[in-house]
Amino acid sequence: MDFKIRIAEPASWAKVECDALLLVVPAGQPPAGLDKALSGALEAAVASGDLDWKADKCLLLHRPARVQAARLAVVVAADASIKAWRKALAAGLQLLKTGGAKDIAVAMAGGGVSELHAEALAVAVGEALYVYRHTKPSAPPAPAMRSAALLCTEGERDAAQAGLTRGQAIAEGIALARELANRPGNHCTPSVLASEARRLGKTHGLKVEVLDRKDVEKLGMGAFLAVAQGSHEPLRFIVARWNGAGKQVAPVVLVGKGITFDSGGISIKPAAEMDEMKFDMGGAASVLGTLKAVAALKAPVNLVGVIAACENLPSGQAVKPGDVVTTMSGQTVEILNTDAEGRLILCDALTYVERFKPASVVDIATLTGACMIALGGVRSGLFTPDDTLAAELAAAGDAAHDPCWRMPVDAEYDEALKSNFADMGNVGPRAGGAITAAMFLKRFTAKYRWAHLDIAGTAWKSGAAKGATGRPVGLLTHFVLRQATT
Repeated sequence: MDFKIRIAEPASWAKVECDALLLVVPAGQPPAGLDKALSGALEAAVASGDLDWKADKCLLLHRPARVQAARLAVVVAADASIKAWRKALAAGLQLLKTGGAKDIAVAMAGGGVSELHAEALAVAVGEALYVYRHTKPSAPPAPAMRSAALLCTEGERDAAQAGLTRGQAIAEGIALARELANRPGNHCTPSVLASEARRLGKTHGLKVEVLDRKDVEKLGMGAFLAVAQGSHEPLRFIVARWNGAGKQVAPVVLVGKGITFDSGGISIKPAAEMDEMKFDMGGAASVLGTLKAVAALKAPVNLVGVIAACENLPSGQAVKPGDVVTTMSGQTVEILNTDAEGRLILCDALTYVERFKPASVVDIATLTGACMIALGGVRSGLFTPDDTLAAELAAAGDAAHDPCWRMPVDAEYDEALKSNFADMGNVGPRAGGAITAAMFLKRFTAKYRWAHLDIAGTAWKSGAAKGATGRPVGLLTHFVLRQATT
C-alpha cells in the first residue's frame, strides 16, 4: 500500500507535529504518565462530559491547547490486550479517515509497545483505507491519510519495526485477497485468477505454472473436470511457488478453493443472496494474498500455493446428481449433490500436491454452510487429525487475531459417506455437514500432514457491510513464517 508507517521516539507526545494524534488509553481510570498538555485536554473533556473512561468511548478534539497536533483523537480501549488495541485503532482510524488529516501519530498510554502492537497498527490501517472501486466509479475518494508514526521508546524500536514490516506485508496480502473476492464473477473468472498469479510471479519472484483443461485431463482429475463442465468459462489449475529456502527443505503447501461463481449447479441454490457466491473463491484469494505477504517479506521458507479454479453452473452438459466420477487418486465418487462441489475440486488438488513431498498441507475453502451455523463469523473451522499441526495453526490464528476453532474428525463420521455405487458419496446427511465435508477431504491426504480450514463464515460479511474480509491471510502468513528456516 502507498500509506507509509514509521517508528518515532519523541521526548514529548504533545510536541509531535502532525495532522492528528491518535491516543489509545486504558479503560477504568485516567492514564498516568502523559504530558501535562495531554492530561489537561483529557481532564477537561471528562469534566465537560464529552469523555469518560469506559471501553469504546471516542472523542475528537480540534486544536487542543498546548498540543502541537492539529487534532487529538482519543479512544478508550477495553483492556491492555492486543485485541482491544486493534479494536481501538479501528475506531480511531474511522474517526480520522473521513477528515483532512494526512499525517498522523499513534500512541498507547502506559507504553509497552510490542511487535504485535505494531503489526496490528499496520493491519488496521490497511483495513481502514481499503476502498473497492474496480466496478464502482462512484466510490468515495480515498482517505487523505498518507502516513503514520508509531510513537514508542528507544527500547521498543526494534520489536516495533519488525512488527510494522510484517504487518504491512500482511495488510497488502489482505488487500489483494479482498479485492479479488469482491470483484463480480464476470470480472474475476478463473482466467483472471491465473493472470493475477502470473502478475504476482513477475513482481515478487514466484515461479507460476497454469494448467488448462487438456493438462487436467491428462492428470486424470475427473472430479475437478466434472464441476467445471457446466460452464463456458475455462477452468484453470494454478501452481505458484516461493522458493526462499534450500531445495532440500520440504515446502508448506496451501490449497485454495477457487469457485469464482457457485450457482449450485443442477442442485441449484435459492436465488436470495446467490450474488454472494462470487465470494466462493475466498480460499483461492487467501492463498494468493499469503503468497504475496510471504514473498514481500522474503521469508526463508519454501511455499507452494495451489488453486483449482472454475465455475459451478447448470447447463445441458453439467454434471448430474447420481453421476459417478473417478478422481486423480483413482477413488470414485457418487455426486449426490452438485452444490457440494468445493470438495470435488479440492480432492484432486490434494492428490496433485503429493508430488511436492510437503512438510504440511493446508486447504482453505468456503466449503459449508454448516460451518457458518456452527461457528458464525468469528472463527474459521479447523479440521485435522494432527495435534501438532492443529496447535500451530491455532497459535498462528491467535497471534494474527484471525482465530480458528478445532472441530472433530472422529472415524465414526466417515460412515456417512458410504455409497452403494462408488467408493464414496460427496455428501452425507445434513447433521454434521462441515465435519463430513472434512472427512471427505481426509480420504485424499494419507501421504502427508494435513489440515482443512473452512472459512465459509469468515471470508466475507453480508448485509450493509457486505464485502470480503481477506481472512485467513493473517493466520496463514503467521503459520508459514513460523515454519521458516533460520
